[in-house]
Amino acid sequence: MKQTNNHLVDQIQQTCGIDLSKYEEVFLYKSILKRMKETFCDTENAYCNYLEQHPDECKLFISSLQISYTEFFRNPLTFSVLEKIIIPSIVTKKATSNRKEIRIWSAACAAGQETYSLAMLFNEFSNVKGEKINFRIFATDQSETQIQEAQSGQYPEFALNCLTVKRVKRWFTNLGDTYSLKPELKEDIEFSVFDLLSDKFSCPPTSIFGDFDLIVCANLLFYYQPEYQQTIIKKTRDCLSENGYMVTGETERELIMKAGLHEVYPQSGIFRI
Repeated sequence: MKQTNNHLVDQIQQTCGIDLSKYEEVFLYKSILKRMKETFCDTENAYCNYLEQHPDECKLFISSLQISYTEFFRNPLTFSVLEKIIIPSIVTKKATSNRKEIRIWSAACAAGQETYSLAMLFNEFSNVKGEKINFRIFATDQSETQIQEAQSGQYPEFALNCLTVKRVKRWFTNLGDTYSLKPELKEDIEFSVFDLLSDKFSCPPTSIFGDFDLIVCANLLFYYQPEYQQTIIKKTRDCLSENGYMVTGETERELIMKAGLHEVYPQSGIFRI
């Protein structure tokens, strides 16, 4: 962040009692500018004064830093490779494994679109095989609000734009202005609050021991400073099973490759150790 903005950051940290050092500078300053606009503050000093006079603004500002944008089947190539290659491969290997359950971690799941996209793929492959695949998705986010929204499984019509008509009819019930996911899609998912930067846990406590066959941690790393990016990469990498896969966003591919993982299909954002 520019030197002229250091005072602003210091003021916000002091007033709100939070540490902003982990966030990438451009993202952080854009978040501040957005809140300044929302509160009609024309200057940085005006916003600092507003924060001091309106304690609730601290909560709103902190909430604005919680990355929550996602879509169903957000990256078509990634999900196509998952559907056609990765998931069949995982299922085949599990058939001869001592541990039959397939374990998936949807990290930073936001409102749940990514998580439910994965659940659709596994359930649809179950239908192709003609038998139920034993899988469990552990979906986490640092925001309690986001987890509650994900658990509700209700979305406005525009949120379904990336879904085929067939999938909308198969997995959703139309409730007027919203679409509600059918309960059967939630049966193999456990939602919980989890901070990827937590020093206390190396994996979601609900998963007990990690050892994931598939981890999806996409479009998250570039919001953080490099040292925190490495913390997240190491934590997720260490939670992979011996033959596990990691899925990341298009803009994060180089970071993952520098960490020693290899892309299994060009430009897919799907990696293995």
